[in-house]
Amino acid sequence: MKTIAKFFFEGLLVIVPVVLSLYIVYVIFTKIDGLLGIPIPGVGLVITLVFITFVGILAKTFLTGWAVRLFERLFAKLPLIKVLYGSIKDLMSAFVGDKKSFNKPVVVTLDAGAEVKVIGFVTKTDLGFLGLPGQVSVYLPQSYNFAGTLMIFPKDKVQPITANSAEVMTFLLSGGVSGPDEQKK
Repeated sequence: MKTIAKFFFEGLLVIVPVVLSLYIVYVIFTKIDGLLGIPIPGVGLVITLVFITFVGILAKTFLTGWAVRLFERLFAKLPLIKVLYGSIKDLMSAFVGDKKSFNKPVVVTLDAGAEVKVIGFVTKTDLGFLGLPGQVSVYLPQSYNFAGTLMIFPKDKVQPITANSAEVMTFLLSGGVSGPDEQKK
């Protein structure tokens, strides 16, 4: 009976990630196609990707870059919109673009007498504008979640990690499960 249960769980390990991944892709395709009213599966996604790329080209060209900057200045002045737009833009910029924020992985000891450490990413190296000179902000992503905690530490308590930042993020978001296998080293 133990052998059958072992095979069952092994099957779950294969099937569940595949089915969930395919389901998520299917939902994305159908939602985008449904929003655009296109009956052919996948065409809406392709149109959306082409449109986003086209907007990116327009935003970076000399002739239309002024229009993007004009919209950004306008959004920065509207009461509720400026908070939403600014937060979303900063979050997007943290992952893509020229100002990636999660590219400095660090480890921090939480208590000087303890051996408890946390891994995160330095997001600001100077907090003088908050009246906290000599302090840095470290973002601690939560596993299996898109949330996290921003904590402030003295600069000398933050130790850089030489690992690839994408691997560190994968390691953190997976709760320490994903990452390079020790046997492969």
